[in-house]
Amino acid sequence: MMFSWISSGFPLFIFLFFVVFFRAQLTYWLGRAAAHGFISAEKRTGFLGAIARWFNGPTPRKGAHILDKWGLVVIPLCFLTVGVQTAVNAGAGLVRLHWRTYTLAMIPGCIAWAILYSLGLLTLWTSTLQAIAGSPWGWAGITTVLLVFGGLIWHTRLRRNKESVCPITPSDSESAELSRSH
Repeated sequence: MMFSWISSGFPLFIFLFFVVFFRAQLTYWLGRAAAHGFISAEKRTGFLGAIARWFNGPTPRKGAHILDKWGLVVIPLCFLTVGVQTAVNAGAGLVRLHWRTYTLAMIPGCIAWAILYSLGLLTLWTSTLQAIAGSPWGWAGITTVLLVFGGLIWHTRLRRNKESVCPITPSDSESAELSRSH
């Protein structure tokens, strides 16, 4: 049964934003709890034992390693992936990243995730990435796009630097005077 208010548009976006926001926060706080020792695999069975074993396993450690290597930019970008998001969010908790810093870094990712899911674009996004990653033509296309953008940025900066050069140069006599006074 689908509620009519959630079927599409802005209400769906808001709903999905809060779903991913609270899911990411829960994963972060479970990582914090694991790092603090509240969740210990010792003598635990059942659901809590399974959670403790997962947080002491390779996935959150991988997320912590990614965070350590790439920094905070990984947090919003992880929401554009499938399979890395939980690792990074748990890793942020394991490394005990400050809550405010984590939350501010995560909000743009939550917005992007909610947009992708509410518009049904996640399937398109992941299939495009998989197609590009598995194809030499895809890599050539990505390289071309990056080179074009890099060239445009370089050209713009070069032009800006040339325009910012002072057009008035001191004459030779003024240069000599300046060098003598110093």
